[in-house]
Amino acid sequence: MTNHCPALLVSAPASGQGKTSVTAALARWHARQGRRVRVFKTGPDFLDPMVLERASGAPAYQLDLWMNGEADVRARLHAAAGEADLILIEGVMGLYDGVPSSADLAQALGVPVLAVIDGSAMAQTFGALATGLARYRESLAVHGVAANRIGSAHHADLLRGSLPADLHWLGALPRDARLALPERHLGLVAAAELDDIDTRLDALADAWSKHAATALPPPVVFAPAESEPVPALLRGKRIAIARDAAFCFLYPANLDLLRDAGAELCFFSPLAGDALPDCDAAWLPGGYPELHLAALSQQHDLKAALHAHRDAGKPLLAECGGMLYALDALTGKDGQRAPMAGLLAGEAVLQTRLAALGLQSVDLPEGRLRGHTFHYAQARMESGALASASNPNGGPSREAVYRDRRLTASFVHFYFPSNPQAALRLFLP
Repeated sequence: MTNHCPALLVSAPASGQGKTSVTAALARWHARQGRRVRVFKTGPDFLDPMVLERASGAPAYQLDLWMNGEADVRARLHAAAGEADLILIEGVMGLYDGVPSSADLAQALGVPVLAVIDGSAMAQTFGALATGLARYRESLAVHGVAANRIGSAHHADLLRGSLPADLHWLGALPRDARLALPERHLGLVAAAELDDIDTRLDALADAWSKHAATALPPPVVFAPAESEPVPALLRGKRIAIARDAAFCFLYPANLDLLRDAGAELCFFSPLAGDALPDCDAAWLPGGYPELHLAALSQQHDLKAALHAHRDAGKPLLAECGGMLYALDALTGKDGQRAPMAGLLAGEAVLQTRLAALGLQSVDLPEGRLRGHTFHYAQARMESGALASASNPNGGPSREAVYRDRRLTASFVHFYFPSNPQAALRLFLP
C-alpha cells in the first residue's frame, strides 16, 4: 500500500549555505505546531543527524542510493510517510554535486527540492541563482527557495521579489551569530555536547516563523519496497557498545539491525570510567578520542578487560575513532602523545588537514560491506591488512581493514544494512 506525505529535500548551491540550520528550523517550527516530522540526511553523516533528531524529536536516518541501496532508502521513506505529517531530507554538498547527488536522490524518489541560498551579499541575483538551480535539470522538481543570512525584512522582500512565479518563497533566516550551530574539525559539534541545543533550535524556529510560508509542500507518493527479513543470528547475544562524547558516531539503522537480529545492546562510557559490561561481543564506534586523550589513557581496567575479551576470541569491532583507541598510542594536533588500549600494534597522529574522505566498499570474509571514511588521522600499523576498501567514485581514499582473532578494525564506518548478514557475522565468534 502506498503512503502519502508532504516532503522536501533541502539542498543548496554549495556546502556552507545553511542547509542544516534551515532543515532544523523547519523541523522544530513544524514540530512545535504539533506536526509529526521525520528528518533524513542524504549521504553518510553522523553530526548533522544528531541536531536534526533534537529538532524533530525522532531519530534521523541516512539516505544514500549507493551506501543504503535504493530498496533500503525506499523502505525507510515508505515507513516514515505512514506515520508523519512532514518528511524533510537534508541534502549533502551542492544540489548537483557528487555521484549519486542530492538531485539524483530527489529525482529517483519524486521528492521536490527546497533550495537554500545564502543571500547575505546579493539582491536580485538571488532569483537568477535560484532559477539556474531549478532549470539545470528539467526532470527535477524544485518547489521553492529559502534565504539564509538575510540582513533585514526589506532584504528578504528584495530576495523574495526576485523569484520567478513558479518558485515558491518558503522562508528565511537572519544573519545572526547567535543562531549559528558550532563547528569543529569533523563538522558540527555533537548535539549532546551543547547544553543549550534546545534553546538554539527554538531560536532558529522563532526566526524562521517571521518569514515562513505557512502551507505544507505537496504530498509525495511513497510506494512500499520489499526488504529481506533480518536473520536472528544474534539471538541471546549481548553486545557492549561504547557511547559517550569520545565514541558517538552510531548510525541508528545499525543499532536497529542488531536489535532486529535478537541482540541485547548494552551501552557504556569509557570516559566515565565504566567497566566493560559482561558481553558476547563489543563495539568501539567512531567519535572524538583525540579530544579526550588524558581521560582515555587512564582507563586501565577497561584496557585490561578489552585485552581479555580479544584474547578469549570474542568479537570486537573498532571503527575509525574506535580503531584509534585500539592502537598503542594516539597523538593529538597539539603534539601530545597518549597511550591507548594497545589492542593493535601501531600509532596514529592527528593532522591539521583532512586525511581521507569518501564512500567505501570492502570485501571481508563475512561478505561485502559498504560505508564511508572521514578522518584527520594518519596511522602507522605494524601488521598487514586483512582487506582494502575501494572507492566507488574512483577517489584516493581506500582504507585498510585489520584483524586479530575476532577483532576487526578500520577507519571505515560500516553501514550494516548494506549487507545485514555480513554485518551480523562481525559480532559472532
